[in-house]
Amino acid sequence: MKIFLPGLVFLSTAFLFGCGGDSSRSTSGTSGAPAAAPAPNQAPAQTLPKIVAFGDSLTAGYGLSPKESYPSILQQKLDAEGYKYEVVNAGVSGDTSAGGLRRIDWSLEDGDVRFIILELGANDFLRGQPVKETRRNLSQIIERAQARGAQVLLAGMYTTTNAGDAYLKEIDEVFKSLADDHDLPLIPFFLENVAGKRDLNLDDGVHPNAEGTKIVADTVYKYLKPLLEAEDKK
Repeated sequence: MKIFLPGLVFLSTAFLFGCGGDSSRSTSGTSGAPAAAPAPNQAPAQTLPKIVAFGDSLTAGYGLSPKESYPSILQQKLDAEGYKYEVVNAGVSGDTSAGGLRRIDWSLEDGDVRFIILELGANDFLRGQPVKETRRNLSQIIERAQARGAQVLLAGMYTTTNAGDAYLKEIDEVFKSLADDHDLPLIPFFLENVAGKRDLNLDDGVHPNAEGTKIVADTVYKYLKPLLEAEDKK
């Protein structure tokens, strides 16, 4: 699984595997033994279609090791069930919908991206950004992804804020509205069964710990699997 983290929280290294082999040498001598036949060329490594997990610290795996992040756990689930996809962790800690819009194009340039799990907006709301701006940014991210032929799975988000009941109502409605307008599958709440549970979160009470992240991965997979099954039938 590749991990794209241009922020300051995680940085992973991409491993390139070479297929070089020593060339066979002919040995001269009195035995007259024939030269060894050259080794057959190895087949190139298979390039898998990609699922891009695109989000903020909740996707990046803040406070966790890379293998404990939800994209890594999702990769394990796909492998176990025989799905041939590579999950790309494109989470950036602290990212907002505006930041996501600025980087969405190059995040989709690496290979055959079939699906995007879009998880952004929580940091917008924590900062009190007008919901209509978040909606506009997310809408453009969705449109750019769809223009490249990728299916978008939208992750709904709620957050605590002091901005008032009207603002909270807007947050509650924005993801449903985006899903309806763009005909998208929606995860109603990305942190379902995790948010607010002390034993499933880090000490900050915001980011899931390793056990909480397993539940997040289960939630994402529940909504992603029907899309994978439909893709397989094409």
